[in-house]
Amino acid sequence: MIDTAPFRHTAARLGFDASGDAATSAILRTLAASKPAGRMLELGTGVGFGTAHLLAGMDRAARNLLGTDPRVTFTVQDGTDWLHAHQGQHDDLIFADTWPGKFWTLDETLSLLAPGGIYVIDDLLPQANWPDGHQEKVDALRADLNSLTDLHCAFLDDATGLMLCTRIRKE
Repeated sequence: MIDTAPFRHTAARLGFDASGDAATSAILRTLAASKPAGRMLELGTGVGFGTAHLLAGMDRAARNLLGTDPRVTFTVQDGTDWLHAHQGQHDDLIFADTWPGKFWTLDETLSLLAPGGIYVIDDLLPQANWPDGHQEKVDALRADLNSLTDLHCAFLDDATGLMLCTRIRKE
């Protein structure tokens, strides 16, 4: 189990009010565990709450070697720029926890999703920190994802509102 206190303390100290919750964390750990030796991408790491739970679900070797594991790379860069620079990469799990990769550059993000890969987004239920007009963006995003024929998507009315989409494997 992950000690969440340091993440919550750091988030509070920095005034960051969008750190993860228990349900989202459990789902991230579970999904990461379903992709042994998989490539995982998190867009919008914040204080690292989601990252810690993704890593907790990875192979035990990765958990024991976090400090030197070459699969863990942190990049501080505009998300849209990063997505444009990494086209052609294929990830087994993408957690888009920020606007780029979710509300912007959705096509570019989904192009990175490998066959059988899982795309996860959160914060789809009304939040106190939402800007005016944000509900319309959420509704449009959900409709867009549900209209794609190469994804199976499910909305989870739990935590902050989650959506999981899986890239259909083509035969």
